[in-house]
Amino acid sequence: MMTTRLLSLFLLPCFLGLLPAGDWTDYRGPNRDGSSPDKNLPSKWSVTGENLAWKAPYGGRSAPVIHGDRMYVMNGVGSGSTLHERLMCLNADNGQVIWEHHMKAYLSDVPAHRVSWASPVVDPETGNVYAFGVGGLLAGLNRQGKLLWEHSMAEEQGLVTTHGGRTVSPVVYENLVIVGGVSTGWGEMARPAHRYFAFDKRNGQFVWISTPGGRPFDTTYSPGVITELNGVKLFVAGGGDGDVHAIKVLTGEPVWSFTMSERGINTGVLVYRNQAIVSHGEENLDTSAMRLPASIDAAGRGNLGPRDVKWKAPGFQGGYSTPVMDGDRVFQSDNGANLYALDFHTGKVLWKQNLGTIQKASPVIADGKIYVGTEGGKFFILKPHADHCEILSEVELGKVAGEEQVIASAAVARGRVYFVSTQNIYALGRKGAGIAPPPYRPEPQPHLAADVPATYVQVVPAEVILRSGETVRFKASTFDVKGRFIQETKAEWSLEGLKGKVEDGSFSATAVEAQAGNVKATVGGISGTARVRVVPPLPWSENFDNLAPGAPPKH
Repeated sequence: MMTTRLLSLFLLPCFLGLLPAGDWTDYRGPNRDGSSPDKNLPSKWSVTGENLAWKAPYGGRSAPVIHGDRMYVMNGVGSGSTLHERLMCLNADNGQVIWEHHMKAYLSDVPAHRVSWASPVVDPETGNVYAFGVGGLLAGLNRQGKLLWEHSMAEEQGLVTTHGGRTVSPVVYENLVIVGGVSTGWGEMARPAHRYFAFDKRNGQFVWISTPGGRPFDTTYSPGVITELNGVKLFVAGGGDGDVHAIKVLTGEPVWSFTMSERGINTGVLVYRNQAIVSHGEENLDTSAMRLPASIDAAGRGNLGPRDVKWKAPGFQGGYSTPVMDGDRVFQSDNGANLYALDFHTGKVLWKQNLGTIQKASPVIADGKIYVGTEGGKFFILKPHADHCEILSEVELGKVAGEEQVIASAAVARGRVYFVSTQNIYALGRKGAGIAPPPYRPEPQPHLAADVPATYVQVVPAEVILRSGETVRFKASTFDVKGRFIQETKAEWSLEGLKGKVEDGSFSATAVEAQAGNVKATVGGISGTARVRVVPPLPWSENFDNLAPGAPPKH
């Protein structure tokens, strides 16, 4: 593993067409951009039955995801010492519960109403679902609810959980599941930072770990997204260090970063025509004013600065909602539940529509309509026009305003609109069987010749914990300058700071004492490393006499 800078935000991909219409497997939809190609969706509905396909009493603050005839959603269950998180699988056509998976909410002081903030994600290739809890527990399950693998990131990586409960939703791309958060680990990762972690979606092995550049100010829940710029597949996100970061998705190598704020970034990013729309609702660096929407050059490299800013539009405080795009118009809600329409090219405000007083949910656009809920307990169906917004439907969910809040964005799938309030799940549209999506077609991947110049060596697993005497097998793979996979290859293997033996990628920890270091693979003069800790069996005894003053044990 090579330590690199990374990220945590959201971005509109350049319409990669990865997923078919009819599924909503990611927090922000089939193309991770908050839009759906579904048609004939409802323009109005009521809690008493009009265009209400079904309603189920399982509330939360996590957005639903849909794959085939199954819906997945996270929520909290229990109270006090019995409080834990629950991944639920429901029938998307009638709301009946198929199975539940419970996750302990230990190692966290997140209050009960903020557990299960992150949305699950479904891998359209395998049908597996992945959930990330506020306590740092990452779990992968199959379609039947069987646990495939899990990682306790708080215990393994020192992931920090906070009172706020902000947790990023996982992202699936090719063979990877990616999550992130603020962590403090061992060795070169002892410094607190907002890091991202990529795992093999099938077996849970660490593939890469990447670190943002600056000191984190806060945790964030900025959703990550995949896009392609200049032939490079990127993961773009806003981090706890107040920066927006773009990295090569298969390797974690940094491409560019843009410093925005003195606080963490919770909003997502839109990227279109090599421009990235970024926003936040915190303190700016160059002025005492809060808030900043701006357009930057997303095709740049390195540390982007004022020269890379195309426009700024002060006055819009969008700290939570991720924007969505329709044509050359950008729609985003501010913290005060005002929905704005901005011109993509200039940042000019085209119109503003008030929806209430408090807003976190992101707008979703489908069938020429915008679907969005508010913390005031209302759900809106809107028709955007060039110079104004038309309210087609405004439904108050509870008898008392705010009783039933909507924190997360909606989902569009199977000819319906789904959303979750703090009390219920709603499905709007046709009753009965939904519209089945077409078969999943994976995105074609380039097949590079073995003699393509390699610029990066990746060692997997990227990090392991072993007992004395255990053996682990590593593999080395090469990637080109655009972060594209070339091949799994033979390498020259060596050890850094470890006692043991490594041969053809197989490492045996022969020392009895605790130790930590790297397994190194070198291919054509380029090296990559994996981090290894060897932990002796319990009970442990350590008097620190053999350590330098102020130095912790390596492991």
